[in-house]
Amino acid sequence: MTIGEIHWVDLPDAGGREQSGRRPAIIIQNDGYAGSLPTVLVIPLSSAIAALRFPGTAPIKASPTSGLRTDSVALVFQLRAIDRGRIKEKVGTVSESELVEIRLELAKLLGS
Repeated sequence: MTIGEIHWVDLPDAGGREQSGRRPAIIIQNDGYAGSLPTVLVIPLSSAIAALRFPGTAPIKASPTSGLRTDSVALVFQLRAIDRGRIKEKVGTVSESELVEIRLELAKLLGS
């Protein structure tokens, strides 16, 4: 797995407003550095385009490269660590410009 790949993941129900269930998510962890960890940092995607009204989101276009059938929203503010066993098949990859936007939103959320 590499940063920017989109995979199907199984997100456990946390009982709150977090995304849960089977959905696409973006890998945001550097496995070259953290590949020995039992968890992976992912950013869940949503097809609810209205979510772009929230800070900490970024649009992801449906394309042959992304493998998505509908335009989606990267819910950067819902970054989470999940067990490697919850990561399933690869769907595609975000574009370089989308990855830049995701990193900018993450930096804003972290205050850096």
